[in-house]
Amino acid sequence: MKHKKFSYRHLDELKEDIARADVDLPVSDSTDALTLPLTLYGKQLSNRLVVHPMEGCDGTAAGAPDELTFRRYGRFASGGAALLWMEACAVTNEGRANPRQIFLNSSTRKEFDNLSRHIRQASESANGSVPYTVLQLTHSGRYSKPFAGASAIVPVDENPYLDAFTNPKRTVISDDELEMLEDAYATSAVLARACGFNAVDVKACHRYLLSELLAAHTRKGRYGGSFENRTRFLLNVIDKINARTDIDISLRINAYDAMPYPYGWGSDENGEPSLDEPKQLLRLLEIKGIRLVNITTGNPYYNPHIGRPGDIAPYVAPEHPVESAARMLHIIKELKSAAPAVQIVGTGFSWFREYGANVAAGCIEREWMDMAGFGRQSFAYPDFARDIVRNGGMQRNKCCIACTKCTELMRFGGMAGCVVRDAKTYLPIWREATNGQTMMSNKIACHI
Repeated sequence: MKHKKFSYRHLDELKEDIARADVDLPVSDSTDALTLPLTLYGKQLSNRLVVHPMEGCDGTAAGAPDELTFRRYGRFASGGAALLWMEACAVTNEGRANPRQIFLNSSTRKEFDNLSRHIRQASESANGSVPYTVLQLTHSGRYSKPFAGASAIVPVDENPYLDAFTNPKRTVISDDELEMLEDAYATSAVLARACGFNAVDVKACHRYLLSELLAAHTRKGRYGGSFENRTRFLLNVIDKINARTDIDISLRINAYDAMPYPYGWGSDENGEPSLDEPKQLLRLLEIKGIRLVNITTGNPYYNPHIGRPGDIAPYVAPEHPVESAARMLHIIKELKSAAPAVQIVGTGFSWFREYGANVAAGCIEREWMDMAGFGRQSFAYPDFARDIVRNGGMQRNKCCIACTKCTELMRFGGMAGCVVRDAKTYLPIWREATNGQTMMSNKIACHI
């Protein structure tokens, strides 16, 4: 089916399009499955709803959370989701994706302490409980840009699909540099534990550094080539964190890059899903005691429709958004079956607006996943979880409209948020950042 903008006025209309697309996409008439409790690492969660890691690009130059960071997480914490999966936090200054990406280190620890406390207090005041918090640790690799107007690209391997757009000017990162970087993750995890976060996420998605390592089939040395070598960095980081602190460990992982082998992870020679290696990795994580994994697909810089179905994009997607969503959710289902002891967070619900809760509930009812994460939706609608739990659904006039303006803000160097639903704060920022420009081309939108 051709791409179509969201235009449904009733849940039955969505079901009819799903039937026309001939895809298996669970849709429940009830959202009750999202309100069920869940035990995670021995802690009781009151519902199955997750605020996904959404980077605000609004930290200080040193990497500390700033005024808008505190505002955003106060809104998220008050919103009622039982799990707050916090945005990408750099483990080195070189690995920051933008000059305002948050960066936990000894000089910024006090502000992270305050942010953790702010989250607990905001949630306790609004909900009578505190969310389980996951701090996402990252190195941006080929997407590193820690200084305004300049990049510090750190490629892991050559990739003809990405090199033309990121234009790496340095040789690939060495094995010795990678080994030292493993320790940076462990140091950040120790600090996260001291700040009161429940878990850290060793981020391995969207072709940032760890994600690119998983697909480094053509790389030479001890971090490339074989499955053992390509997963070495990730597994070493987990072991080093466990050796230094007792913080819970989670991961957000790409299961499918949608790039042909040997340049894609979870992909065959034609760029179609091939999940043997992602399943093998998930089973290794299960053996290591990992009990929380967040699954995603695609690359928002290169092929955003694979993981973020939307109405407006820099290119017309080659398929209907329900087909994109169904592919991703079936991949999540397959990985869930490969490691049943792992609690899986699914994604891909924001395009469905208020019916995203019905799709998420359907997936949980059929045991495709354990929890449902909402990303762009949380920017637009930070209290979506409270409305689902208390009222059985979401309000259309509060939902994300998949217009990509939050992404435009990031790509043009602004501080990210919802330009439509939070216009008083973010519309002036969007106007200043974009200077009247829009994301009219692939090169501008996805490949910078």
